[in-house]
Amino acid sequence: MYLHLGKNTVIKTKDIVGIFDMDTSTISKNTRDYLAKAEKAGRVINVSTELPKSFVVCRDKEGIKVYISQISSQTLQKRNF
Repeated sequence: MYLHLGKNTVIKTKDIVGIFDMDTSTISKNTRDYLAKAEKAGRVINVSTELPKSFVVCRDKEGIKVYISQISSQTLQKRNF
């Protein structure tokens, strides 16, 4: 199955490692550091035209990618199941 993240971006649900709420998860310094390192490495894909509400960590053949989405993590979770 596939999950729509916004801006015509669709990912395979089997590739999802985790769906995280931007507000609650970025409180942690470790999460902020992880996102900063992923962005530096060019692994962050922003599919949000508005204020980002969630990020989705996925794995594929090339490694880990982080998608920033304007759709809430709760909505993405509901779409995922």
